[in-house]
Amino acid sequence: MKLAKLLPIALAAALAAPAFAQNAGDIVQRDVNQQKRIEAGLQSGALTTREVSKLEREEARIDRAEANALRDGKLNAQERSRITRMENRASRDIAAESHDNQTGNPNSASSRRMQADVARNIRQETRIENGIKDGSLTNREAGRLERGESRIDAREAVAGRDNHVGAREQRRIQRAENRESQRIRHERHDRQHRG
Repeated sequence: MKLAKLLPIALAAALAAPAFAQNAGDIVQRDVNQQKRIEAGLQSGALTTREVSKLEREEARIDRAEANALRDGKLNAQERSRITRMENRASRDIAAESHDNQTGNPNSASSRRMQADVARNIRQETRIENGIKDGSLTNREAGRLERGESRIDAREAVAGRDNHVGAREQRRIQRAENRESQRIRHERHDRQHRG
């Protein structure tokens, strides 16, 4: 009798875990897509370094919201809705900044530095997404890694706010990216896996 009552509950819990994984994977996939759009805007000259700085500040807030939402290992409907609204706003901002009258020089040293940093963001967010999808990252681990990505985005925002990313600023960002890359590798290869 008790087993008959517990079976539906256990089945519901087992089915809910992949739904949480899918939701977390979806929000990280959206991060990857937004970063790709930013990178494309830099490469085409549609975005200036200063515009990318503003967009990276917005991406930092989104990553922080994701980290907070995943802190308990779950992504509830309210958290997902809030993050989706933030991502939609960021998407509109990317489109608006890409289609305004300001143009950047994609071949300038500053733009190339920012392009390299954004490309690294894409790779690291993709590694986090893959870890969620293949189960090598738990939601909590993904949340901690998103907090690290938030810090990197914030550094990029500060570096580009004067429309110039210097070599020294880029080295600091790259050191932070290297530390985050090591964290991603460690978290994906530890003994914690999604059930």
